[in-house]
Parts: sequence; structure tokens; C-alpha cells
Amino acid sequence: IAIPVGKDSLSMKSVWSQDGETRTQTAPLSLIVTAFAPVRDVRASLTPQLRMDCGATRLILVDLGAGKHRLGGSALAQVYSQVGDVAPDLDDPALLKAAFALIQQLNGEGRLLAYHDRSDGGLLVTLAEMAFAGRCGVTVDVAALGPDALASAFNEELGFVVQVRASDVAAALAAFSAAGLAAHDLGAPTEDGRFHLSRGEDTLFAASCADLHRRWSETSYRMAELRDDPVCAREEFAAIAADNDPGLRVQLSFDPAVSRATPHLAQRPKVAILREQGVNSHYEMAWAFDSAGFEAVDVHMTDVLEGRVRLADFSGVVACGGFSYGDVLGAGRGWAKTILFNERARAEFQRFFAREDRFALGVCNGCQMFAALQSIVPGSEDWPAFRRNRSEQFEARWSQVEIVESKSLFFAGMAGSTLPIAVAHGEGRAVFESTDNLARLQAGGQVAMRYVNAQGAAAERYPANPNGSPQGLTSVCNADGRITILMPHPERTVHGVTGSWWPRRWDGGKTPWFQMFVNARNWVR
Repeated sequence: IAIPVGKDSLSMKSVWSQDGETRTQTAPLSLIVTAFAPVRDVRASLTPQLRMDCGATRLILVDLGAGKHRLGGSALAQVYSQVGDVAPDLDDPALLKAAFALIQQLNGEGRLLAYHDRSDGGLLVTLAEMAFAGRCGVTVDVAALGPDALASAFNEELGFVVQVRASDVAAALAAFSAAGLAAHDLGAPTEDGRFHLSRGEDTLFAASCADLHRRWSETSYRMAELRDDPVCAREEFAAIAADNDPGLRVQLSFDPAVSRATPHLAQRPKVAILREQGVNSHYEMAWAFDSAGFEAVDVHMTDVLEGRVRLADFSGVVACGGFSYGDVLGAGRGWAKTILFNERARAEFQRFFAREDRFALGVCNGCQMFAALQSIVPGSEDWPAFRRNRSEQFEARWSQVEIVESKSLFFAGMAGSTLPIAVAHGEGRAVFESTDNLARLQAGGQVAMRYVNAQGAAAERYPANPNGSPQGLTSVCNADGRITILMPHPERTVHGVTGSWWPRRWDGGKTPWFQMFVNARNWVR
């Protein structure tokens, strides 16, 4: 348990004049305590996303406020320019402790499908956010919560809503009751996309969840429209209410189970995992190559510049993602300059790239760096440069991509597959000298991956296309397919316990992205 303190935070204050008097406000005014605890299994985390693939389910409210509906300091009071009288409080810490223990138990038994707290907006907001995450509707009845429907819907007392299978409702309610917790079966998720709140036979509120989602997002949209590229902000806001968006999906053209049989030979080929100042993701990259049968070797650029390491000793060279030199010299370009302007390093890379029995991979910052080495990369004459994202913001997203038929050795046998992947870059927009460059890359089988929209077409609009690259392009290879560069991060999504979402069948093992590294191993063999 840590109580963060510091000179700057404890000396912050604002001074202003009001009614002829000087007023002072010192911050912070509240104690902040941060607690840390180990997590036994990250795969068992609960989210607000309502599950619609588990048959009949129900929504249970667990009320830690013991029936109190105090509205002081609530969002409801705020929108009426009020503060209120009495604010919610934790009157009985034992209830919170019992609730936490029981949630851990039920989750460990696999009885909980979704979870969301109600202490930020109240029950109505909690249910709406769960419906937004699940792209579904809800029908609930608050009659059991008391005669004041407004207070029932908007009080921000401690409590939470859980989704359970209909077959588990009785057991869950009995468990909460045995722990001394007040629990109420409120209703169920629905497929109709409608939010319906009632008290007995009386409808209190009904609306389209898509419309509510737009209202919920509008403040953020208005801020983004002022701060970011306004067209991107409008495109993202328009996509919220799209009723033809099936969400992320996995559609494979190959059997990932085949890759598990790849032999690990006694003499593993070496792959250089390149680092420069500010680069990260090298641990994940090394793990992926090691798991595929390589000997991953940590190679810092100083090792190359000072002659301690020869690239000729490696079967492959991988430039990892991150922020070389803090991107102050341009994303990846400063890193490239340390090679191009150093006689020894330039010769090392040029000889390596020229060898037909060697491969190279550049990801994110490494992609930008390799693109800036175009003058010494054979078969890369039409490669783009990578510039500032169209959104004018750093994009950290979980995006959908399609692997395109190409000469890239990394994607052999994977063409036609659609997968989610981690994106984290501020300068990922592919910029070509002319449209002819892109046409030649496509004709020559050098476009390896593209962002796609909900319908599976090349993404041109934000946020499906997070950086504004033409036709969703996000990966290219050289003319013979030995050297591939891409902006997204497959190394961060190669295992089922990493990334924002994966089908549960990959929770405990490698995802289809592992095939990339197996392909490299097979190519060397």
C-alpha cells in the first residue's frame, strides 16, 4: 500500500479574485492511497461487456449501500446544478470485504460473465455502459429497489451489477444472501438493442442503446474535435451508432495448430534482436522468436557501431518497436541516420540485406527505421515513408487487419486471414512519392497487410484505419519477400494472455500470430 506524496503535488494551489477578495484553493484536499496486489490468472479478469453467446442470462445488482439511496454529489445532482445533502459512504467495511471475497469465489468457479460497478453514474449508467460494451439491449425492473425510482436509478452507493447464466441465478443469490449482501435479480440482456427500464408495469425509461451510446460519447467527441483532426473525430463518432458492425473477429485461412509441431533443432539459428536508445518490445520479440526455434540474441546498436557484433553471424535481424531517441529526430529516422552516417554500420547492414539467405523484420519504430534505410535495402524502391498520423494523435488501439497475398516469407500460407492486432504509434501514415509506387507494390506482391473495416474492406476511415494510410496499407516487403516491415505489433499479440481481446480458446496458448515466427523458422530451415 502506497500513499503518494511529493513537493509539487502538495504545493499546488490556485489564486483568484472574487467580489474584491483574493481566494486561494490548495490541492490536493483528499488522501490518495494506492494498493497493489498479485493477480493469480489474468485470463480470469472480468469486464463490463455483456456476453450474448452464453444462452439465457440474468443481471444481478449487489447493493453495498444497504438500501440507502443517497444522492449527494451524484451525477444526477450535478446536471441540475446541485450538490445534494448526504453523499454515499462505506458505512460497513465488512460488507465490501465480503463482496470482494465472494466475487473472487464466483469468478473462480466460472459463474460470472460480466461485472461493472455502479458508483460512477448510478445503476442506469452502469447498465447502459454494459449494454454499450456488449452491443446489445437490456430490460430491467427496479421495483424491488424501493418506491423512489429516480433515486434507485441514479444513486451512486457502492454496489455492482453482475451477469450470470440463468441456471446460476438461484445459487448466486443464495451465496450473496449467505454473505449478508443484498442482491436483486433485475432483468436480462436483450438482442433488440433497446434500453428498457421499468418499475413493475410502469415504463420509466426506454431508448435505443445506439442513441444513448452517442449521447454518452458526445462530450469526448466534442473535445476530440477541438484537440485532434476534426474529420477523424467526426468519423469515429459516426461509427459509434453503426448497426452493421460485428466487432472484432478471427477468420483464418490456415490451421494454427500445425505450427505447434515445428521442431526445435539442437542447433538453433541465431536472430539479432536490435535495440537502440528508447526502443522497447524487444523482450516480447525475443520470446516469440525463441519459441519458434531461434536463438534470440540481444544486440544493441553500439555493438554494431563499435564492431563487437557482426550481422553476418545471424540468420535474421529484427528492428523492434519503441521511440528511438524519443522520436525527436523523427520516428525511426534518427536510428536510420546512425547507420547511414557510420561507415562500419552502413557496410554491415548493406551486406546483410544483400544476402539471399538472410531475412529481416522491422516493427513499428523498426518499420520506420528500415523504411528510412531504403537506399541500402534491395527491392524496396517503392516503399513509403511513415509520417504523422492523420488523427494528429498517438494511436494505441486494438485494430483489425487482413493479411494480403504477398511474397513476404513471414506471411506464407496466411493470406486471407483477418485478425486483431495491437497498434501503438504516432507516425504510422504511409506516404508515397507518387501513386505509382503503391500500384507497383501491389502488382509486385509487396503489400502484406492492411487495416480492414467491419465489412472486411480496406479501411479508409478512422478509427478502423488508425493512421490514414492509403487503402489501409500497414505492411510491405521487399521484392523477394525476405525483408518485411509493418506498423502493428504481432510480438505483443502472439500469446493468448496479451492483447485486449482474443477468443477464449487461445487464452492459454499462442495465437495465430505465432505462425509468422514459425514461417521464418521454416524459411531458414
